Amino acid sequence: MTKRIYADHSATTPLKKEVLDAMMLYLTENFGNASSIYHEGRECKKAIENARVQVAKAIGATEKEIYFTGSGSESDNWAIKGAAYALSGKGNHIISTVVEHHAVLHTLKALEKEGFDVTYLPVDEYGMVSAEDVKNAITDKTILITVMFANNEIGTVMPIAEIGKVAKEAGVLFHTDAVQAIGMEEINVEEMNIDMLSLTAHKFYGPKGAGALYIRKGVKIKRLIEGGAQERNQRAGTENVAAIVGLGKAIEMATADIPAKKEKLSRLRDAYIKKVMEKIPFARLNGHPTMRMASNANISFEFIEGESLLLMLDMKGISASSGSACTSGSLDPSHVLLAIGLPHEIAHGSLRVTFGDSNTMEDAEYIADSLVEIVERLRMMSPLYEDAVKSGRVK
Repeated sequence: MTKRIYADHSATTPLKKEVLDAMMLYLTENFGNASSIYHEGRECKKAIENARVQVAKAIGATEKEIYFTGSGSESDNWAIKGAAYALSGKGNHIISTVVEHHAVLHTLKALEKEGFDVTYLPVDEYGMVSAEDVKNAITDKTILITVMFANNEIGTVMPIAEIGKVAKEAGVLFHTDAVQAIGMEEINVEEMNIDMLSLTAHKFYGPKGAGALYIRKGVKIKRLIEGGAQERNQRAGTENVAAIVGLGKAIEMATADIPAKKEKLSRLRDAYIKKVMEKIPFARLNGHPTMRMASNANISFEFIEGESLLLMLDMKGISASSGSACTSGSLDPSHVLLAIGLPHEIAHGSLRVTFGDSNTMEDAEYIADSLVEIVERLRMMSPLYEDAVKSGRVK
């Protein structure tokens, strides 16, 4: 059997053994309801509060500012809808970007149907929004700015501290979807003037189904889920104790030495990019060349289609993802790639490789070598490539 190389860590990460070990006690012996006052309940409550401290420490917050959710998408929905509803008496204008995750974009579209006005700021060729554009978009009706910390597709890291400063000076709430950035970038919500921050455990070697939302002390937003009084009466539902414990352990580990992790991953990423760009003509690196996540390499290849590329990589034991949304049933390429100026036909031939803790330099080289072979093979079958040869564009 072909050795499997997993290179899609921006989609999800494997659960670390230490995290699973921390969770097991709350899947077996300490199974109580954290709202109960007897021993089993108290033990679970104590574990939840410990995880709350771990999350707060990782982002420079206090534990009373951390609320557990079921996912990053839920956190995004709660932050955006909760703020919009709470502040609707002051205004109805929200500022975001065209490259946000769909958990943000679809939430904003839903709010537009309810009468809210949303400005979707453009980005430059690298997928970067400028703090100046954010500042210029603010009106006396603006109640919320929501800009992702790092882009999930092309890896570009946004100027969050600058945007936070703009928001604070204007007296506007600032939310960031930091799902991709936790454990990859140094984050301090106080220094960066972030009012709300979304995260989810499965992006940093924790369990799926566990997320969190940081809400700065003093910020009042409407609750999203009605019911019981869990999460200090802000988010109803019996707590998933084991998953919350796993989130706490995972974020503690993921943020223990970010500089060392970035140094290792960027070496793999850069070696992979260098080899691919040298060996494969008509390739384009997407995202900012330096202000990008250390793990991310998104490259477009002309004359081929992303889904075929993924299938052939899979046959060679490589798991990655495409810049094309075709696998989700859509014929349209990624909204992020279109936003940075790629034409449809090139955006369709994009590949995102995201490295993780277990990847090696040998993995990076194997993926690059496999790509050289696969891209050449696919181009030989491509009528677009044949046309380019006939026109003299390809020598």
